[in-house]
Amino acid sequence: MPTVSAHVALTLAQHIDAVFGVMGNGNAYFLDALEKQTEATFTAVRHEQGAVVAADAHFRASGRIAAGTSTYGAGFTNTLTALAESVQAHVPLVLVVGDEPTSGPRPWDVDQIALASAVGARTYTVGRADAAATTVIAIEHALTYRVPVVLAIPYDVASLEAGEVPAAPSPRVPGPLAPRGAFAEGMLDQIAASLAGAERPFLLAGRGAWLSGASTALGELAKATGALTASSALGRGVFPETQYDLGVTGGFGADGAMELIHTADVAVVFGASLNQFTMRFGELFAPGTTVFQIDIAPAATHAHVGGFVRADARVAAEALVDRIGTTTIAAPWRESVDVTSARAYDDGDDLAPDGRLDPRSAARRIAEMLPEDRIVVSDGGHFIGWANMYWPVAAPDRMMMVGTAFQSIGQGWPSVVGAALARRDSTIVLTSGDGGGLMAIADLESAVRAAGGRGMAVVWNDAAYGAEVNLYGLKGLAEAPMRIPEVDFAAFGAAVGAEGVVVRTLADLDRLEAWTAEDPSSRRFLLLDLRISGDVIAPYQQEIIRVNS
Repeated sequence: MPTVSAHVALTLAQHIDAVFGVMGNGNAYFLDALEKQTEATFTAVRHEQGAVVAADAHFRASGRIAAGTSTYGAGFTNTLTALAESVQAHVPLVLVVGDEPTSGPRPWDVDQIALASAVGARTYTVGRADAAATTVIAIEHALTYRVPVVLAIPYDVASLEAGEVPAAPSPRVPGPLAPRGAFAEGMLDQIAASLAGAERPFLLAGRGAWLSGASTALGELAKATGALTASSALGRGVFPETQYDLGVTGGFGADGAMELIHTADVAVVFGASLNQFTMRFGELFAPGTTVFQIDIAPAATHAHVGGFVRADARVAAEALVDRIGTTTIAAPWRESVDVTSARAYDDGDDLAPDGRLDPRSAARRIAEMLPEDRIVVSDGGHFIGWANMYWPVAAPDRMMMVGTAFQSIGQGWPSVVGAALARRDSTIVLTSGDGGGLMAIADLESAVRAAGGRGMAVVWNDAAYGAEVNLYGLKGLAEAPMRIPEVDFAAFGAAVGAEGVVVRTLADLDRLEAWTAEDPSSRRFLLLDLRISGDVIAPYQQEIIRVNS
């Protein structure tokens, strides 16, 4: 007879085909059923945090919900930082965990429901009679609210026989949020009129616009109004006409592009939260710019927004296209500016004054050699500026920064695992610092095993926690706690089957060019250990330093 754990596994596998995790006492029966009785793919990671990170990255890369799993107690508490990241990034996933028995906690148990709640995740606990239905409810909750949920299996229930698995309805997800009421319709009329009458119209879109499928409608709107476009860091590539796109706004943006945005007279924002980084700490738009926002949030998310419509980005963009119609713009702003020059970044020097590699020139040279069909996953830290500035990607699901929503580091290696399973034909490129790379080093092995020759990593190795040096070392605080002895990441990679290359000059990057030309089925995972200068500060960090000084 199927057990309660089998009910969970069999029901979950009807809707989720990828599960990541670490096996332990609390999830042993679940994993046994998953492996023996379903077609779902289980991929082992080496730290429980990686189970959630991999499931998170899988969704960001594919749009398909995935699951993580861990045991109870220490296994569960190891997932909390990654769980908090997924909550704050609005990433749906299911974390299947063991839990204390129904008879009460044992000495090693903790209140897992309270801990999950503390980081914003709801817990659903299965019983002998309702395991299948509860599993579907958990999946539906994750998809409806775009959040991770915890699905708990009490220890003394896990192996109980529960009869045949009952049929359970499929998860139901609400449709797109349409504008409601006379005020929303009137505001759309006002936005359309403002765009039609603008001399320098500008459209900004974020990840929310991509998730809503707004790309085509936004392209039509930009064409109809002659607007220049740009995206948030998580929305890059959402606009189809790149020749009129200024790239990423905020500290990752080029100075020339940000100067153009500052001259816009009307700006409409779709599916972007307008956080402090996107908004350049309040200086993205000029004081006279009329700013509208369209989002599914309950209200405008920045003080500079003058008009707000709560709606799905695609639905609203299509409504605006209908309102503007086939209006001909006599002299479109976007035809009058040199977008290519505005988007240019500093090439950097071959070596910085301290004799170490200049990260700008290294990023530029790597960009020339990266496979075109690539998914870039990023850890957190000072280095995030380099890939975000110099490595363009074709769409938002090709650049993921797992960790930045919660301002955490150490989630890079397991991100490769989830992205590799989600996009089996693309090359997965990790960009990581030495601090975050060391924090999660156990899952270097997972990344190499999961991606193989379709994976590579660039470690920006400045022998420091660079962000802390820039923010606090420059203020005169003690730097010893901010420094890391220089680590040989190339040797770490070789120890788990990767090819490791220490990069001290641009010529050392020639190996990447040769590797790219090789057959992914026969080459090894490539780890580039870039010995960069910490004296070259990324522009976005310079903004933070300015604000905090």
